[in-house]
Amino acid sequence: MGEHLDHNGGPVLPMAIDKHVTIKARRRDDGDVHVWSPLGPKVVLAPEVEPGSVPDWAGVVAGARWALGQAGHTVGADLVIDSDLPAGAGLASSAAVACGTVLALADLAGVALDRAEVAALARRAETDFLAVPVGAMDQLAVLHGGTQLVDTVSGAVTAVDVEWTGLSLVVIDTGVTHRVAAGEYAQRRAECTSAAEQLGLDHLAAAGPDAVLRFDDSDPLKGRVRHVITETTRVRGAVRAAAERDWARFGGLLTSSHESLRDDFAVSCSELDVAVEAALAAGALGARMTGAGFGGSAITLAPTDQLLGLREKVVTAFADHGWPSPTLFTVRPAPGAHLSP
Repeated sequence: MGEHLDHNGGPVLPMAIDKHVTIKARRRDDGDVHVWSPLGPKVVLAPEVEPGSVPDWAGVVAGARWALGQAGHTVGADLVIDSDLPAGAGLASSAAVACGTVLALADLAGVALDRAEVAALARRAETDFLAVPVGAMDQLAVLHGGTQLVDTVSGAVTAVDVEWTGLSLVVIDTGVTHRVAAGEYAQRRAECTSAAEQLGLDHLAAAGPDAVLRFDDSDPLKGRVRHVITETTRVRGAVRAAAERDWARFGGLLTSSHESLRDDFAVSCSELDVAVEAALAAGALGARMTGAGFGGSAITLAPTDQLLGLREKVVTAFADHGWPSPTLFTVRPAPGAHLSP
């Protein structure tokens, strides 16, 4: 919960899932970084790689290596990357690769970094090297693990217990490639910045409920402001619902979040909307798109004994629209990124 609040100074409630990126690393003495990955052919990164010079998936690795170098730590390495986390599905695969690369290279360089430092460097890999203006939520989720309430202004992180009985969290990967760098995401960020400036605020999440009255109904900024205000309330409500084990209420907040992302923030797409509608029709307690939007995945909280029916309902709904079948899988909270011997 808390989509698009991390770049607006609001609270976020991310969950690290039990899908993994594994990076095997060994030191090289020539200063180069050689990278092997199932996503493409071997890539060789020289020490002088500059921002914007490496495209596609390798740019995330190059960015992480560059950000670490900007912090004064350089090292050559062989990196072998493997993953069962779908790329382009709105599940923070770029953040996972960036965080893992920073951790691996720092370890080879003999540098001890705390989680906040790793998160900041991994974020720079995307914002400064790849020119993708991401917030800090994904990196913090990857590094802290589990489910965490994050104050994106102070950086405070508090664990939240969301272990449920008889329910499952299901990811519906629509197969629509999630491309956060495609321009729409940057436009939403710019709109939020403009709205905050018009309201005289440093962070849009600090706006009061009456802030929407400052904007005309025809102004798209009104919807952006309304989403940030209501999503902030939903995050706090979700934390309370989790503490009270009120999963019906929690599910309702998921659905309300999707409606806001669809209508006020305008970052959903037809496939995500159909996935959510089908899941709810199959008896899910709640469902919403996840990630920055414009494709990717939806998540749904549903009774475990109804998962087969939910899968059939979603697959049939996609078939009725003539779309390729989506991929569904269950996930659970998982530990954060870490080094292994």
